[in-house]
Amino acid sequence: MLKTKICDLIGIEYPIFQGGMAWVSTGELAAAVSESGGLGIIGSGQAPAGWLRQEIHKVKAITKNPFGVNVMLMSPFVDEVMQVILEERVPVITTGAGNPGKYVPLLKKVGTKVIPVVASVALARRLEKAGVDALIAEGMESGGHIGDIGTFPLVPQVADAVNIPVIAAGGIVDGRGLVAALALGAEGVQMGTRFMCAEECTISQLIKDEIIKAKDRATVVTGRSTGHPVRCLDNHFTREIVQHEREGMPAEELEKLGVGKLRLAMVEGDVENGSIMAGQIVGAVKRIEPAASIIQDIIQSAEREFERLSARFNSLSGISGAKTAEVSKKRWEI
Repeated sequence: MLKTKICDLIGIEYPIFQGGMAWVSTGELAAAVSESGGLGIIGSGQAPAGWLRQEIHKVKAITKNPFGVNVMLMSPFVDEVMQVILEERVPVITTGAGNPGKYVPLLKKVGTKVIPVVASVALARRLEKAGVDALIAEGMESGGHIGDIGTFPLVPQVADAVNIPVIAAGGIVDGRGLVAALALGAEGVQMGTRFMCAEECTISQLIKDEIIKAKDRATVVTGRSTGHPVRCLDNHFTREIVQHEREGMPAEELEKLGVGKLRLAMVEGDVENGSIMAGQIVGAVKRIEPAASIIQDIIQSAEREFERLSARFNSLSGISGAKTAEVSKKRWEI
């Protein structure tokens, strides 16, 4: 069984995080992922504290395994959200859109692990000094708000720059991505887009259908002119934004056009006028299935890939075929 430092740090069975996506990662999805051995994460987005407490209680009613909450530090409710996290003693938080440093001492006091999302080496170093427990290095292939460095260049540079565990995110959908992430120096992976098609994910079925239909070039990046680029599936909404950007619409006006569009897609199922945030790997998502099946598929395909690579390495190194399985097994004990 694949076990890494991040599994020991958090107490999970598999080094797989489910991304904490606003309007997508509800208590139902997070609970299903955690119960299946990964780390399920509630996406708090800009939701009020009362909503988050309700979702936390959903998770606790379904599983005793560790789970997390993603906190957007620019949320108008961030202080109240953090208070709920402290009161509920949430095992893990992931953070984005800011520096969680001022909250770290209190979170550590109640035993919460703090794992921010980073898109640069400089931010990774700064947050390590702030006392966080691990980092999620997220490449620009991911869905939603993105940085400007790809996963393959970003992950090894972050892993080399810090002394805490790194989780790779962006463009990862199966066991091949997990094996690649480990080779780059990560201790695990975070996936968002694939879990959007988990049975337990409560988004509109119309959005799930769009993801299943999507091809390799289905996503576009909008908002570059605002300084806050976002990756979504191409639709009427994204084409409208791109056109406004070409015409030089001011950043603040562009930002206003996006208000409410994520909910319009994920909750109301508007596939043309809503913002369908999804990663570049979307074309590899082929079916809707239980979260447990997704996790088992990732682990099993990773095992097959590692054995294939081990056999290849052994043949090049002159190791006999009889020893391949034994060598492969030992290499999995990371």
